[in-house]
Amino acid sequence: MEAKANGPSVNAGRVMDGPTNPMVTPLLTDLYQFTMAYAYWKAGKHNDRAVFDLYFRKNPFGGEFTVFAGLEECIKLIANFKLTEEEISFICETLPGSCEEGFVKYLRNIDCSDVEVYAISEGTVVFPKVPLLRVEGPVAVVQLLETPVLNLVNFASLVATNAARHRLVAGKSKMLLEFGLRRAQGPDGAISASKYCYIGGFDATSNVAAGRLFGIPLRGTHSHAFVSSFMSPDEILERSLHRSDGSSTCEDFVSLVQSWLSKIQWAKALGNTVGETNQSELAAFTSYALAFPNNFLALVDTYDVMRSGVPNFCAVALALNDLGYKSVGIRLDSGDLAYLSGEARKIFQIIEKEFGLPGFGKTSITASNDLNEETLDALNKQGHEVDCYGIGTYLVTCYAQAALGCVFKLVEINNQPRIKLSEDVSKVSIPCKKRCYRLYGREGYSLVDIMTGENEPCPKVGERILCRHPFNESKRAYVVPQRVEELLKCYWPGKSGKVREELPALKDIRDHCIKQLEQMRPDHIRRLNPTPYKVSVSAKLYDFIHFLWLNEAPVGELQ
Repeated sequence: MEAKANGPSVNAGRVMDGPTNPMVTPLLTDLYQFTMAYAYWKAGKHNDRAVFDLYFRKNPFGGEFTVFAGLEECIKLIANFKLTEEEISFICETLPGSCEEGFVKYLRNIDCSDVEVYAISEGTVVFPKVPLLRVEGPVAVVQLLETPVLNLVNFASLVATNAARHRLVAGKSKMLLEFGLRRAQGPDGAISASKYCYIGGFDATSNVAAGRLFGIPLRGTHSHAFVSSFMSPDEILERSLHRSDGSSTCEDFVSLVQSWLSKIQWAKALGNTVGETNQSELAAFTSYALAFPNNFLALVDTYDVMRSGVPNFCAVALALNDLGYKSVGIRLDSGDLAYLSGEARKIFQIIEKEFGLPGFGKTSITASNDLNEETLDALNKQGHEVDCYGIGTYLVTCYAQAALGCVFKLVEINNQPRIKLSEDVSKVSIPCKKRCYRLYGREGYSLVDIMTGENEPCPKVGERILCRHPFNESKRAYVVPQRVEELLKCYWPGKSGKVREELPALKDIRDHCIKQLEQMRPDHIRRLNPTPYKVSVSAKLYDFIHFLWLNEAPVGELQ
């Protein structure tokens, strides 16, 4: 079936409805968020102004880039964050000890009207340590947002990155279809995967619910069960088919298909390679073509791809061609995909020449069967004739890596910068409220991301700036940017009165992701041994990090 746009209009994403999944409520959090909220309230600290950064420490899948996704669902949660009486009662029953009435009243009034959210645009290529979201607000409220926001970003970004990696290996010219619904981790895993695979560069999904919800193009034809459900052409009762222009009717399409099969079997150019084919398979293909003459795509490996499936497909396709229809192609779901696709292409090209059918040699070939990034890479190295890939299990389950590992760390409270220390330097947080920029070079590629203190001047085009590794004093470089892009934008202003960035339509997020990948230097996004992308801090922020580090770290004493 051809991809078609459906579902909500492009403006649907701009409406601040609730999250897609109704289970995403204020209770979708860890218990310790509510115990901390109570302790904050008890200590009179619940309204202290806090700033948290959401970021990750390492790129997934052994690569050097990540695609940020999940922002829209986060903003929808924040926009609708409100506890019901039933939820409040459950919280109070669950908390250890007794719950004071004052806290119950506090919970009734909690919302995100005093919260501000700054974020990188969804679909942007991002890197470790750089905040994807900065959430500011009353500390107790922001703590309650921690777990659900991490939940909404972690998998979304992981699967979008997985999809983008598959797109990079497949190349721009290939069609990518997401077929993971039946293998995904539950209904939400499936719906989320369909949405974020589309952002990462896939063209369509088999998931009808995702098509309706998000307007993702849908693709799908038939399974092996449909083919094996037929016994013979005699089962086809309605045999007539109108010409595509409606000018006349073929009263016995089944016989037309049989006559074309005979021509193929006797064609000298095929060297008598086509013998008797499976007639039940031919009946299934014929029946499907009668139902969908404009979208005929056949699964050809139920019995034997080259001896039966491909010749039967060609017979039906040529009969459809007589009536003005153009078949879509075939799908291979088993066997040696490189070899079979090549052999099928040869037959299509021979038939084009033998019967004078311009374009038939380019008939589309789709491959499925537990494909993954490694399979696509292997097919490219072997040489193949596949035009379209249907990918499921390894894509939507992110089989190669279970989780991204985003964290949510306090970086400032009541205007006082805070730092989280660790013996593992990679786990040391970068303190204070920051601004983040992407600096571009002369060739148009991004060179480095740099974080600065909130009140530092913005890097300027043509002016040299010192970029320092956050923790390694010997790693530093001067950069003269040809373009400067500020990464964090206000997506939820709270009471600040700042202008809010609109949430773009899903198609626009996908286009943004594809453009972002094109702006990356090829060695940063290549599959094998990619060059690490540089993430830096300004000289002033570097000095402050290390001053705070020394100030906060306990001093040991040797006896």
